[in-house]
Amino acid sequence: MNYADQDPALRPLLDRILSAEDRARVEPLLTELGELAAGELDRQAALADANPPKLRQYAPDGERVDEIEYHPAHDRVASIAYERFGLAAMSHRPGVHGWPTAIPHTVKYALSYLYVQSEFGMACPLSMTDSAARVLRLFDRERYADEIAALSSTDHELRATGAMFMTEQQGGTDVGLTRTLATDHGTHWTLTGKKWFASNPAADVILTLARVPGQGAGTRGLGMFLVPRLRPDGSRNAIRIDRLKDKLGSRSIASAEVSLEEAYATPVGELTAGFRQMAEMVNVSRLSNAMRATALMRRAVRESIDHTRVREVFGKPLFDQPLMRATLLPMVVDAEAALGLVLEAAARLTEADNGSTAARDLIRVLTPLAKYTLCKRARTVTGEAMEIRGGNGYIEDWVNPRLLRDAHLGSIWEGSSNVIALDVLRCMRRRSGHHILADTYGTDRLAGPLADRLGDRWKALREKGDRLLELPGEEAEMRIGRYAGELARTVMATLLFEQAEYEAEATGNGRTSLVAHAFLDLLDDPDALPRTALDHLAELADGGRVPLALVPAIGAGHEVAEAARA
Repeated sequence: MNYADQDPALRPLLDRILSAEDRARVEPLLTELGELAAGELDRQAALADANPPKLRQYAPDGERVDEIEYHPAHDRVASIAYERFGLAAMSHRPGVHGWPTAIPHTVKYALSYLYVQSEFGMACPLSMTDSAARVLRLFDRERYADEIAALSSTDHELRATGAMFMTEQQGGTDVGLTRTLATDHGTHWTLTGKKWFASNPAADVILTLARVPGQGAGTRGLGMFLVPRLRPDGSRNAIRIDRLKDKLGSRSIASAEVSLEEAYATPVGELTAGFRQMAEMVNVSRLSNAMRATALMRRAVRESIDHTRVREVFGKPLFDQPLMRATLLPMVVDAEAALGLVLEAAARLTEADNGSTAARDLIRVLTPLAKYTLCKRARTVTGEAMEIRGGNGYIEDWVNPRLLRDAHLGSIWEGSSNVIALDVLRCMRRRSGHHILADTYGTDRLAGPLADRLGDRWKALREKGDRLLELPGEEAEMRIGRYAGELARTVMATLLFEQAEYEAEATGNGRTSLVAHAFLDLLDDPDALPRTALDHLAELADGGRVPLALVPAIGAGHEVAEAARA
């Protein structure tokens, strides 16, 4: 089994998005990681989940050591991610897998998406390591050249992992209530305070926020600091791990409550810009959350398709039962649309890093949209997959309980759904984010009647967003969640049709066109039954060929499809 080979959307999307050279370079990696994810990685991930990390606070002689003990399976899945595939190194230096430059974000997220289909938990420290290197490169490259090199190393003896300690018990989302206090000692600073959610607490490089005396209240009073695991003299830093969290999901990695007791620290960038710098790390982590949610959806859909084909009920496979097809279709098309959105955002992030102001403005609104919509949908898709498997789906012998537990994390960490929706509203108020989306995806991207259909939707969304901004503040906040979902799904529909046009021209296959039409029909009417898509569900799930002649029959919506079929 190979998860890359079983994915009907991944390779065609990369064919369109990547340059020919990058597409050729990534192909052997897709093949290797796809096979590992379906085999050894999946087995080791199950072991790591069943044997979570343990905290050893004291040595036998009573010395406080605060060491975390990991099962060997954890170390193996970490080695595959950091060393074999360099998933934390790709964005920061040339030479990884033979790339002459840093690897595009699109490649990194495509490979990470395959990895996460088996091992979700490790993607958290992996993302923080990647984004910690990014923040140091952006804001203090020269001072932290050694740390950047370690965070982006693929050598087991040299590599370091990163972490982000931000949440405090009294503040949570309200970061301005941070109480951790920074004290200047001339050559360095010390930090004193408590961090309530600290994932990867034994990280080598920790980025955190602390209050700088005299700098003011709220977020403007916060500076960013690097807290190393070891002081410059090699002694253990004053980072006390009070306890490990007993989490619902993501059990293969450690999350802790941590006390900083005059911990050695050095400032990162401009101390007056601490919160803004941390926001860069958070935003990249949010896109990683969206990717992880997409990976969980893909695994859940694959499990459901495979199960329903071999499980017979009332004399025929579940897959052939009409109600089961109607249940599976939205899961299939949403998983594919989600991947398109993640890879689009990754491509735009690469453009932004290369200096494009337009891409920077676009990724600023695409990221919270993807995080908000895809993480919510992953909870539903993994829940449906559990129910589809029946009683076995509730049993820990199968992967479904783990998928469901992990799916709930995405909507909470790096900002709960309401927080993310309010961030979308902030983008609309400060940057006219809904206009940026409409200008980018609503004009000149498609041709024919379909362009008019999507164009009308974008025009309506632009006007609806303008009206929303005219509402009193509380009224706008109450309405932003549903509107953010509409924006994200319309971007996804547009991207699906772009991909469909590419594939129709390049290969003559109408499969993605059928996916796109079904997605749009269900977006217009959740009760729709896109008959042609339901009849060809096997091709949609597996990547088979669909004659282009079938696609125009549903071009005007599901009502036309039903009439044509009749």
